[in-house]
Amino acid sequence: MARWLRAPVPWLCCYLCLVFLGAARAHARQAKPWERGEEAAGSALLAPRHYERLQKHLGTVSALSKRYWRLVACRLWQEECEGEEEEEEEEEGVAVITEEEGEGKAALETQGWHMPAMREILSSWYCSFGKCCATGDCRVTNDIAGLELDLSRRLHGQHLAKDVVVKAIQGFLETRQPEKALALSFHGWSGTGKNFLARLIAEHLYRDGIKSECVKVFISLFHFPHPTYMDLYKAQLAKQISETVQLCQQSLFIFDEVEKLHVGLLDAIKPYLDHYDSTDTVDYRRSIFLFLSNNGGNIINEVALDFWRAGRAREEITMEYLERYLRTELLDSADEDSAYSHILEENLIDFLVPFLPLEYRHVKLCARDAFLARDLLFTEEALDEVARMMVFVPKEEKLFSAQGCKLVSQRISYFLP
Repeated sequence: MARWLRAPVPWLCCYLCLVFLGAARAHARQAKPWERGEEAAGSALLAPRHYERLQKHLGTVSALSKRYWRLVACRLWQEECEGEEEEEEEEEGVAVITEEEGEGKAALETQGWHMPAMREILSSWYCSFGKCCATGDCRVTNDIAGLELDLSRRLHGQHLAKDVVVKAIQGFLETRQPEKALALSFHGWSGTGKNFLARLIAEHLYRDGIKSECVKVFISLFHFPHPTYMDLYKAQLAKQISETVQLCQQSLFIFDEVEKLHVGLLDAIKPYLDHYDSTDTVDYRRSIFLFLSNNGGNIINEVALDFWRAGRAREEITMEYLERYLRTELLDSADEDSAYSHILEENLIDFLVPFLPLEYRHVKLCARDAFLARDLLFTEEALDEVARMMVFVPKEEKLFSAQGCKLVSQRISYFLP
């Protein structure tokens, strides 16, 4: 009976110490002055107390039995202990440890603590030190397979964008020493999926998606609205890019409405896209830049319309064929006051990613996704009704949705009970 009681104690101690440690860390995070505003002064006064409490928890964890810590670690990360098992089997007391482990696990489960739950908690804590992640940084997931699957299910009518983005990002991530940061430029009408794809990329490359501290989003007219403040914007932008890359070597920067980005900001972006080993001792070659623009949408639509009139499927449009027209259109319509025009002219963009105009059938698929996202029941008639609410162009053919899928979610509101 005594041995049965003794077995789970280290397990419980380990678990409780880690929980308290996590609570202390979470509480310390809540006390940041820039997050708490008026409580900043009070948080500063409490800092020594938090530090002492954190020290105490760390000391408790360090003082835990080495034998039981190794037992927990081997239960969670068995591949790291395979080489040690043969040596341990030669030592005395292995049978006793195994027996205690089994009894301890059973005792924990009778009290409501299950190994899967403990494994998840301890793995999250262990991973916070970056020791168990294939990328070396647990904020970075790089789930290319998941991205490809999500694109096939949720990005409609964009076979070119799917193919180019997956191949470009996968090739970039698999390159041990890239020559430069990866720069992708998304082009097409509003509502065709540019922002949606950018968000999916963030979700599958980073644990926290678009909210990750490794991801920064800039909207030209929102973040840089006043031409008279360009010098200030330029300094702020360069600082933010530099600080983000220092924080996360693999950073993602998304520039929306890039055609409206003032030329004064060119010097703040160009150094990070060019072929430099480092800038200010920071290596930016692992960064990814996404530029989103409506420019080029008209020529993309013309090519798609020509294929339809010729009786050819849009899926027959190849990247090689379309890129010629798109690149020419972008260079011919280049605005000297736009920073993006200079970036394009200097060949700092690695891949142009065209987004084709969406047809009636694609709008219906977007409507289906919107219903499913809200857990609403729908019928084929409801999908047709949503699609008919959209405006289609040209006037004669009424083939392409003028708003793409951008307003579909709002149209779903008409069907709410």
